[in-house]
Amino acid sequence: MSTTPTAPRPALLLLAYLAFVSLGLPDGLLGVGWPSIRTAFGVPTEAVGVLLTVGAAGYLTSSVLAGFTLARLGVGRLLAGSTLLAGSTLTGYALAPGLTLMIGCAFLLGIGSGAIDSGLNAYAAGAFGPRHMNWMHAFFGLGVAAGPLIMTVAVSVGPGWRWGYAVVAAAQLALAVAFALTVRAWRDRGATAPPATAAPVAVPPAGSGPAGVAPAGPPATVPIAQTLRLPAVWLGALAFVAYVGIEAAAGLWAFLLLTEGRGLGPTAAGLCVSAYWGSLFVGRLVQGVGAERLGAVRVLRGSLVGMAAGAALIALPAPVWVAVAGLVVLGFAAAPVFPLLTLTTADRVGAAHADRTIGLQIGASSLGVSAIPAGIGVLLSRISVETLGPALLLLALGLIALHAAAVRRPTGGAGPAGAG
Repeated sequence: MSTTPTAPRPALLLLAYLAFVSLGLPDGLLGVGWPSIRTAFGVPTEAVGVLLTVGAAGYLTSSVLAGFTLARLGVGRLLAGSTLLAGSTLTGYALAPGLTLMIGCAFLLGIGSGAIDSGLNAYAAGAFGPRHMNWMHAFFGLGVAAGPLIMTVAVSVGPGWRWGYAVVAAAQLALAVAFALTVRAWRDRGATAPPATAAPVAVPPAGSGPAGVAPAGPPATVPIAQTLRLPAVWLGALAFVAYVGIEAAAGLWAFLLLTEGRGLGPTAAGLCVSAYWGSLFVGRLVQGVGAERLGAVRVLRGSLVGMAAGAALIALPAPVWVAVAGLVVLGFAAAPVFPLLTLTTADRVGAAHADRTIGLQIGASSLGVSAIPAGIGVLLSRISVETLGPALLLLALGLIALHAAAVRRPTGGAGPAGAG
């Protein structure tokens, strides 16, 4: 059984949406910009794996520490500081004389992004319903869809890839100012997450109200070890690794597949990559409403099957338009998966374990965004760019299996799995 959160303040929603735009903008730049970057720095294709791994290390570090940061700073200050850090490091990307400095900036960018992502997801899982949860993540898709367009213009008709990063850095710095001026809106709302401490913490029982609303009964105290013993916790974390790996690998390597594998021109390929990210944005807007009407779990299961179908189209040795259609199908189907996996965490592990599990899942997703695209990059470099489609299909099928195993009734006092 789930409860319907009270309607969030419009100003708070706008801030959350802008935060996710800021998260998405840098992610959309690298896939289109990397061929130019690797040529400028004289490095091989698979060198992008180092950049991704270091960025993921920063992301994982800040995700783990997000509870402490939120407790001390509050969400408003966290957003302002993290967006300022992101803008500064993207300026470093634009000015970097070589890959070494860019790698150092990637770690700091991961620090800022992980803090925003983990903190907002933990808050929104309790304060927002399925529609707003999907729409918040849709704005990540909007940001990441704008990234390839910006980089395509910079590379094709502009002064080069450095200006693509410079434009996004300026946008991030402007957002940092906006968040700094609106800190009070978050403080008034009391939007802070519980600290992720090693000691047992008090958490609301299953069926409690939204974040910030006192539960009807006394809280249950659950040791962390009990959370970590639940198989659904680890199956859920692996599901996040697989999902984020699919989303990131498709966005990163589709440009290379379309240009070197299917013969599409760079400008057209850049627009197709942007269409992939755009379908993620549109899908979250549309399916956010569908999840409220049909149930989160039903929409989630259909989306997982749709991801496999889109990956299969990319894998087919067919004309380029089939691969482009596969990318759009994959993006649209994948759209609600991350927010709905987060929203249904309590159904899989129990409400007493949900906050900790969400933090673990967000942290685990950093492995998916680095290790899987980097591994696929090695395959593309050493075998063929055509291995992208089969790799995405295998990952999509694995994600279906992981979710099916994780939705069994947990032993930690939750409602029945699949309650939407």
